[in-house]
Amino acid sequence: MSDAVIVGAVRTPVGRRKGSLAGVHPVDLSAHVLRALAERTGLDPAQVDDVFWGCVSQVGEQSWNIARNGVLAAGWPETVPGTTLDRQCGSSQQALHFAAATVLSGQADLVVAGGVESMTRVPMGSSVAGGMPFSDQLRDRYRGVEGFADDAPLPFNQGVGAELIARRWRLSRTQLDEFALASHEKAAAAQDAGAFDPELTPVPLGDGGKFAADEGIRRDTTLAKLGELATPFRPDGVVTAGSASQISDGAAALAVTTSEWASRHGLRPLARIHTAVVAADDPVTMLTAPIPATAKALRRAGLGIEEIGVYEVNEAFAPVPLAWLAETEADPERLNPRGGAIALGHPLGGSGARIMTTMLQHMRDNGIRYGLQTMCEGGGMANATIVELV
Repeated sequence: MSDAVIVGAVRTPVGRRKGSLAGVHPVDLSAHVLRALAERTGLDPAQVDDVFWGCVSQVGEQSWNIARNGVLAAGWPETVPGTTLDRQCGSSQQALHFAAATVLSGQADLVVAGGVESMTRVPMGSSVAGGMPFSDQLRDRYRGVEGFADDAPLPFNQGVGAELIARRWRLSRTQLDEFALASHEKAAAAQDAGAFDPELTPVPLGDGGKFAADEGIRRDTTLAKLGELATPFRPDGVVTAGSASQISDGAAALAVTTSEWASRHGLRPLARIHTAVVAADDPVTMLTAPIPATAKALRRAGLGIEEIGVYEVNEAFAPVPLAWLAETEADPERLNPRGGAIALGHPLGGSGARIMTTMLQHMRDNGIRYGLQTMCEGGGMANATIVELV
């Protein structure tokens, strides 16, 4: 029986907005991780059948099919195609799903999945400029729903959704701030232990230096400092910039094939893609779909939540993983063990592949058989992926 396996995973360090990666074009960020992936795995780029690349703001420097441009900038053969996809924050996780489906169906032997986002150079929302993504008919569907703003170009947003989740699951400001602080503490501990080093490929900078470590981790933050931050989404709210993911720059890439093809070509599988699903939920609250996506993935996998050794639930906002924990009754100690997007950052189109790369390294370091990744996405969707160590 054929399977889909990941034979390589690599990511850039994640840069803060206007930070170390601000001077690097997103095409070059993409090219960098593609080259690093080939070097680390020993794969021949000429054998890559396709590149599926996630990117959310496909405008300006990230327009015109950045997947293909990244391939060419990497110096890979002109015969290697690429396509760019947008499932919002889950874009590169969806790229991984498409890659697995493509090799399993026999349409390709070797596919690279990944993504990029330079939120410094192409700010979030840039692709909306000059247009109105919500038609009158769509507005009519949600007019009057709590969290809907009739006079806004984007009539509901993720920040308001996070506040609605906090209210529904009765999450306090203290709980959110404590979760945010823990994310920074776990990420700092992992960085200090060198846990991220094997998955990183330092990025050359224009001044001759190299950007080698995630720079979003705030080692000096405290509950007191987090408690001083404003609540921008509701005057009486509980969500702050400190309990939200960071606006970031970065890229990541994974190589996907079958065990049989990998064996024939000397590539070593890291993990098998056991189960891959997508689900959708209320688009106004927007961030709750990881809950049904997880249930769907576990049901299809025939596994219980207790059989999963690590969970990566993207920290778009602290209420998301906290509500997920409440509904799944998962072990909090297994959740985002090396920190998440609150500390490490969230380069939208690249985050799915970044999280998978980090989870795979944690699984290998600790001999964990099953890992589950899920993340909320704009429009009220979520991907969920279960991988099995091999």
